[in-house]
Amino acid sequence: MGTAGASFVTCPTCQGSGEIPRELEKQLVALIPYGDQRLKPRHTKLFVFLAVLTCLVTSSLIIFFLFPRPISVQPAGLNSSTVAFDVTDINLNITNILNISNSNYYPITVTQLTIEVLHLSLVVGQVSNSLLLHIGPLASEQMFYAVANKIGDENTYKICSWMKIKVHHVLLHIQGTLTCSCLSHSEQLVFQSYEYVDCRGNASVPHLLVPHPT
Repeated sequence: MGTAGASFVTCPTCQGSGEIPRELEKQLVALIPYGDQRLKPRHTKLFVFLAVLTCLVTSSLIIFFLFPRPISVQPAGLNSSTVAFDVTDINLNITNILNISNSNYYPITVTQLTIEVLHLSLVVGQVSNSLLLHIGPLASEQMFYAVANKIGDENTYKICSWMKIKVHHVLLHIQGTLTCSCLSHSEQLVFQSYEYVDCRGNASVPHLLVPHPT
């Protein structure tokens, strides 16, 4: 028999045949049989498998497209050259070509070009340019750059200025560094080439790239 003044509610687990104090109503724990279907939701393994498979495929695609691939820089020779003589020096201005290829699935930006030209192991010309050349994914671009050179070697001056000499060529060793930025990081690419340049007269016809003599 209930205590006087106490409030009771029907016990939900007693099939309506008992009562419990109202203040204990929120402390009840429901017991579900182990074989109850509510403990075995349908397609659980399938959903888990699909979720794992989706994560693996997504991760693989991200790695495939964002994995860094090489950026190639190939000197393509001279495009043109101009020659001027003063009393002791040869002023040789050359315009060169670079082929830049991007093998990545994301764009890159060329930001800096540094060139050093040597003749007989002496530096005769230098240039450093800030650039903003955008190259798209799996794309190639051709870039032109100019270098002003001053050659003061006496023997070279005679070779280039004397009319009796039939061949007027100088061998230039070009060393360069190209700076590219992509995905918030920079990469420096080093290249070099050896080129024969006619130092007698001006030439606007593109020259061929000549390998270094052995």
